[in-house]
Amino acid sequence: MTEKELTVDKKEVQNPQEFTREGPVFNPDVDIYESDDELVLVADLPGVIKEDLDIDLNENTLTINAHVKQETKGTLLYKEYEVGDYKRSFTISNVIDQSKIQAELNNGILRVVLPKAETAKPRKIAIRT
Repeated sequence: MTEKELTVDKKEVQNPQEFTREGPVFNPDVDIYESDDELVLVADLPGVIKEDLDIDLNENTLTINAHVKQETKGTLLYKEYEVGDYKRSFTISNVIDQSKIQAELNNGILRVVLPKAETAKPRKIAIRT
């Protein structure tokens, strides 16, 4: 492994709106996969539990908001990992069937399935002779 593979860089939101909580807000790292039937968004949300996660869809904007509770005992001696909330937004086109979006959170990994609308799915055109 190279040294770069071991580096984790959190990206703090540079131009946050007015947040009601104090502390840093990070953009979670996201991977997006596409198949013929759907898009799948996978986001890293370490330390987030289901009760502290909100996913909203409003006017074609999918927004992920997550709060991380700091549960540490004792006195901090050394700090390498900064804890903060997560926020990220995505514009959803009419290619997605918004009524069928599903989300699952498992061990800090959020998986959002965005099914494609029937009209957006590829289809084979029959050839007549």
